Amino acid sequence: MKLEPLADRVILKMVEAEETTKSGIILTTSAQEKPQIAEVLAVGPGGLVDGKEVKMVVSVGDKVIIGKYAGTEVKMDGEECLVVRQSDILALVK
Repeated sequence: MKLEPLADRVILKMVEAEETTKSGIILTTSAQEKPQIAEVLAVGPGGLVDGKEVKMVVSVGDKVIIGKYAGTEVKMDGEECLVVRQSDILALVK
């Protein structure tokens, strides 16, 4: 199955959290923070959303930063994805 986002929605795959700190300390799963960096898997067409024209500025393959509690988690073919509105994306990672 393939997800195709509608309107201003974007499908993301979260980047794995760091398992060790910069000083080399290994973190347990419960001590790791929820990752906020994700990779864009699919982008909706944009268009008219809530009476306003929305132009999509993210592209497939971009790395982005999102809010900790943004979006809706979806599991497709054993892979966890996140569906968010473009406005939930805080920044592009260059």
